[in-house]
Amino acid sequence: TGSRQLAQVSANAGWAMFSSMMSIRRELEARARAEGFPAIGICRSDGMVLAGMRLRKWVALRHHGEMGWMEDRIHWRSDPQTLWPEARSVVMLADPYETGDSPLEHLGRKGCGTVAAYARGQDYHVVLKKRLRRIAGWLQRAAGGEVKIFVDTAPVMEKPLAEAAGLGWQGKHTNLVSRELGSWFFLGAIFATAELPVDQPHSDHCGSCRRCLDICPTDAFPAPYQLDARRCISYLTIEHKGPIPRNLRRPIGNRIFGCDDCLAVCPWNRFARTARAVAAYRPREDVHGARLAELAALDDDAFRERFRHTPIQRTGRDRMVRNVLVAIGNSEDPSLVDAAARLLGDSSALVRGAAVWALAQLSPATLQKERIAGMRDESDPLVLREWQLAREEEVHEQHRC
Repeated sequence: TGSRQLAQVSANAGWAMFSSMMSIRRELEARARAEGFPAIGICRSDGMVLAGMRLRKWVALRHHGEMGWMEDRIHWRSDPQTLWPEARSVVMLADPYETGDSPLEHLGRKGCGTVAAYARGQDYHVVLKKRLRRIAGWLQRAAGGEVKIFVDTAPVMEKPLAEAAGLGWQGKHTNLVSRELGSWFFLGAIFATAELPVDQPHSDHCGSCRRCLDICPTDAFPAPYQLDARRCISYLTIEHKGPIPRNLRRPIGNRIFGCDDCLAVCPWNRFARTARAVAAYRPREDVHGARLAELAALDDDAFRERFRHTPIQRTGRDRMVRNVLVAIGNSEDPSLVDAAARLLGDSSALVRGAAVWALAQLSPATLQKERIAGMRDESDPLVLREWQLAREEEVHEQHRC
């Protein structure tokens, strides 16, 4: 009799705990909606073993390019419990952003720069964190224990965690896809030591579709569900610090920060319900669609002033102007010749090299006039190589004609 009573007491206590946590879960969802998050899911902190294995294989293939931090912190990134052993639950939240006009439609405006939709408003790291802190603070008070928040600034694999939490699945383009929201959203994570009720992992709904793979201008997907960042326009225009490989410059077109092509053609974005984005993510006119000539004239101070509080500020002026010059070289617009020629003498070797290429595409005759002085005054080997290759291409074109 004593054993049965003890078991009953234990069962009652377990039920009370479960009921309490379900109540916390419901209130957590309500608070998330009030903060502007239309979707929330919860998974265990040890629920992504396969994702860690895939990450290690991806890095072993060198598909991460120059992103050394992916390799340096791979032990933390591949296992959340290594990052924070005390964590038991991970709360994942989706935060929609606005796309403005069609990302693909803007690619035809060759005299203007195209910026990925996520970067057209305020920096999501700051906007998201403020709201996550309020939710995490309430969760800590309600459930006890400790909490930590992460927004794409720590070694956390947000997409596999969101998949494990039931928010969506990683599509063939490796981005997260939701049946309700499509792909136009950020992810925020709250790690908690409390044991919260979890969701079922989301299943894959890509089927036989391969539109995202076929549209990629630089063939950055060696296979479905695999991305070679070294060929990805987002990587090349944001993370890559050196000259953009010559064979990938033409396909970049007028994309000066990121690329949305694989997201824009996903059918789930057509079918997704529209979720209201917070006002901070509204596209800024001075960020997206600006004239290339105007952007090419930016110095360090003007760059920082223009792109302050946006994701673009992290690239720095030199990389952004490098991207702008690639777009100028692809523009077929003679009115941009002077903008490119002025940058042949820029203080940044990265910019000077891109200016040589841009001018070679727009006006070989102008480049020829500048060649003697340009090569005489140049000491950087990469810029000298750009001059030499431009000359070789000019000679080859003359022979061909």
